Amino acid sequence: MTDTTDSTAQTDNGESMIEIKITDKCTGCEKCIPSCPYGAIEVIDKKAIIKDNCTLCGACVGSCPFKAIELTKKEVKMAGLDKYKGVWVFAEQRNGRIQSVVYELLGKGRKLADQLKVELSAVLLGEKINKEAQELISHGADKVYLVDHEKLKDFRDDSYADVLVDLVSEYKPEIILAGATSIGRSLIPKVATRLETGLTADCTGLDIDKEKNILLQTRPAFGGNIMATIICPNHRPQMATVRHKVMKEAPFDENRKGGEIIRIEVDPKRIPLRTEVIKMVERMEETVLLEEADIIVSGGRGLGAPENFKIIEELAKTLGGAVGASRATVDAGWIPYAHQVGQTGKTVCPKIYIACGISGQIQHLAGMQSSDIIVVINKDPEAPIFNVATYGIVGDLFEVMPALIKKFKEVLGR
Repeated sequence: MTDTTDSTAQTDNGESMIEIKITDKCTGCEKCIPSCPYGAIEVIDKKAIIKDNCTLCGACVGSCPFKAIELTKKEVKMAGLDKYKGVWVFAEQRNGRIQSVVYELLGKGRKLADQLKVELSAVLLGEKINKEAQELISHGADKVYLVDHEKLKDFRDDSYADVLVDLVSEYKPEIILAGATSIGRSLIPKVATRLETGLTADCTGLDIDKEKNILLQTRPAFGGNIMATIICPNHRPQMATVRHKVMKEAPFDENRKGGEIIRIEVDPKRIPLRTEVIKMVERMEETVLLEEADIIVSGGRGLGAPENFKIIEELAKTLGGAVGASRATVDAGWIPYAHQVGQTGKTVCPKIYIACGISGQIQHLAGMQSSDIIVVINKDPEAPIFNVATYGIVGDLFEVMPALIKKFKEVLGR
């Protein structure tokens, strides 16, 4: 990096090789030094040198009056891309039960597979899960790769990653989808790293580029202020984790024929157990989980004070629903982050979403607008949230909410 004629720095980010070079046009004028935000350039013997802390940001390129700094980018393409075919869904299970996010992924995966004219497969790891494998076929999977072993009963990221990497290396899918759950977020990055491919986390949208036949992976960026579409054109498989409740579940058809269950035998030595599961502690919450709730009652800054969330909680409890909140109330410390709905919180898709005192910023709408029925209570008739409302009530929520609670209790006998 300190050659007397050329000084270079380069990196391979998996999709491209980036190189910055100071050529022999350099006169040592030092005008490039203040342009580097990392102090990675110095002049030695009237020659600029790139130091090891260069990040290849390129800020110095335009500062040179002699055009002696060159930044080049060359695509690095993985060999044998045409050997990778098919869409895979990681079928996450807990205590032997398939998680609902898997059915959402099968629904979207079916559309992606049909666009690419390939098969849709599910990968299921666990113990005594034959019935669940058939259930995946009933939800649209053409194939289920079933790895049934006592060591896979409980999730451990290392052992699951080893098995999944072996399967990918043998069967070569072009796309792998998983839920952006605690398990998915722990497992899938390990798999992507070992396969030396790209991964887009927390996607809210997936599609296929019709010209290039590659996966378009859309996710919120910069705190949810923009939506970024990310591609992985030169490596396989293309991998993404997807937020729960942003996609519709694949329909269940118990009479569906033609699916195939492929039973995979694994060497127990390929299932390392570095930890021991002593006890599984179930969630201990009185309220319904947002991601699973059919009814959600959410409060915003229109509540005026944190103690007024009690009225939201009362309506949610009356309806057997969950309590949601806008980002503004969470940021203000009125309610824990676990209740936040929106791009930077949880994306939900209940049957009924009741928004109380929420103005409707785009980040909040993106997290709940796919709900089947949206009821809005707001005293401002111009509030943006009314644009997505199924039913709107313009009025003081402290008058409307008690009336609703009273009526629901009468009707429901509570």
